[in-house]
Amino acid sequence: MIQIRRFQVGDEPALFRIYHSAIHQIACRDYTQEQLDAWAPAALDPVLWSARMQGIAPFVAQDGEHAVGYADVQTTGYIDHFFVSGCRPRQGIGAMLMRRIHEEAVVLRLPELSSDVSRTAQPFFERHGFEVVEQRSPVLRGVVIPNALMRKSRDW
Repeated sequence: MIQIRRFQVGDEPALFRIYHSAIHQIACRDYTQEQLDAWAPAALDPVLWSARMQGIAPFVAQDGEHAVGYADVQTTGYIDHFFVSGCRPRQGIGAMLMRRIHEEAVVLRLPELSSDVSRTAQPFFERHGFEVVEQRSPVLRGVVIPNALMRKSRDW
């Protein structure tokens, strides 16, 4: 049974595995290998990764002892990371995380949610009421990785 909990220090390695597998196993249908490698290289500086995860303090989807997804929402309403393990797509984990983000949005009294969303995740975000505001072409590690700024006004 999957439960959503708050981030705990020590989750960082498991969240990196989720991040990497989601990009390389799921987003691979919408991006080239060069884009995938720039977006999620096999090795990132673990100190920087830990600082990033501690900074965004995501919610973690856990199945038994294993983290299987994670997502955050900042006090601005911005969703920085939203990833489900490449081994666990289309099992309702993303929907559970999105529900938890909406619950947090109520607590924080957020007027809207926004995120820079990959091509792969855009249909999922649309199903959850987000709309594309602008298509973008950010450059990461010298490679263009297209995404879209998506926004959802409060209806939760």
